[in-house]
Amino acid sequence: MTKADIVNEISKSTGIEKLTVQKAVEAFMDTVSGSLADGNNVYLRGFGSFIVKKRAEKTARNISRNTTIIIPEHNIPSFKPAKTFVGRVKNNVK
Repeated sequence: MTKADIVNEISKSTGIEKLTVQKAVEAFMDTVSGSLADGNNVYLRGFGSFIVKKRAEKTARNISRNTTIIIPEHNIPSFKPAKTFVGRVKNNVK
């Protein structure tokens, strides 16, 4: 499902114009990404949590040059679904 599909579904189910729904969806995405960029987690009860995970420094190898490089500590965004959300997905798998 794409962002356009989400906008269409919300517009159909609520009767709100697509342009208004699109602005709301984009504002939501901007708010979540901005919060994660600032290091803050976003919790949506019944859906899940958008969290920032810290990756430790590690050593990697470049096989073609036979050299090692150090990848510094960094943060990555992650999503942890709520138990009710996981249950709904598990029950619909055939």
